[in-house]
Parts: sequence; C-alpha cells; structure tokens
Amino acid sequence: MHVAPTDIPDVLVLEPKALSDARGHFLESYHRRKFRELTGLDPQFVQDNQSFSVRHVLRGLHYQIQQPQGKLVQVLIGEVYDVVVDLRRRSPTFGKWTGVSLSAATHRMVWVPAGFAHGFLVTSEHALVQYKVTDYYAPQYERTIAWNDHQLGIRWPLERDPLLNDKDARGTDFRTAELFD
Repeated sequence: MHVAPTDIPDVLVLEPKALSDARGHFLESYHRRKFRELTGLDPQFVQDNQSFSVRHVLRGLHYQIQQPQGKLVQVLIGEVYDVVVDLRRRSPTFGKWTGVSLSAATHRMVWVPAGFAHGFLVTSEHALVQYKVTDYYAPQYERTIAWNDHQLGIRWPLERDPLLNDKDARGTDFRTAELFD
C-alpha cells in the first residue's frame, strides 16, 4: 500500500496494491498493522457505513461536534469527488479544504481524521461509498456546513446544480458553525 499526504498533511490518500488477472482483482482494503506502520496511526474502527447515490448527488459537509469520527473512505462502485475541511481552530490548516477523486477503478482511499468535515459529489452514473469510522454515529451531535460556503470556496466539479437532501441544502455557514478547539 502506498500512502501520500494531501495538501493538508493529516489527510492521507491510500492506494492499496491490487492483484489483477483475467478473473478480476484482489486487494487488502484495510490491514491494521500495515496501516499503523505506514501512517503512524492506529485508529480503532467501531462501525462501517455504506452510501449509495446517483450522479450529481452531493452529501455533506458532515461532522460530529462530539464523538468526532475519523473515517477511512473508499468507493466500491463508481467515482466521487471527496472533500475534507479542517475544522480544528488550533491547526495550521484550519479552514482549508482538500479534494481527491476516489473510484472503484483506482481503489484509492482517503483517511479523514476526527475534527474534519467530510462530503462528496458523485461524478459517475452511481456510486457505492463505504467508510470505516472510529466512533459511533450520534445524530444529536451531527452538524452540516454548507457545501457551497463562500468563505471555504470549495471548487466542486459540478456539471449542474447538485442533488441535495434538506439537511445538506440548509447547511450552516462556516463562520457560524460549531468548530473544534
């Protein structure tokens, strides 16, 4: 597995080695010891989540203000543009975002540390996204920052207006959002 930092050093892109032949492929999507050796991190995953979406669906930017979740995100079917925003006030990259294309074809994954907001835009016909998380879902602590917040200035690869649910359409402005110290 190859690990590379993004322009936010705490956010990592992981590329597992896939063994391919005429039958298809095999890969280790997570190996605790290798992950620890390559990243210096040893997250304790407690829950796996899946999200199926069609083209133009935008989910996010989500985070939990208490019980923050680290996430290891991968795409099993299709492709997404994945975005991570640093919400840690004391971080040198506070308020910065990074985006990476994840797809089933490349097997790339992204590590999203606790203290970050996360979202994605489906850029293929449909996408199945799976992510391992380090704390349990707690809807009472879930928060959403507006995907199109002007202060953040995220450059989504939009072909048209995104498909949003009500919660994501009513996301909070970054300047008034609850953040991490």
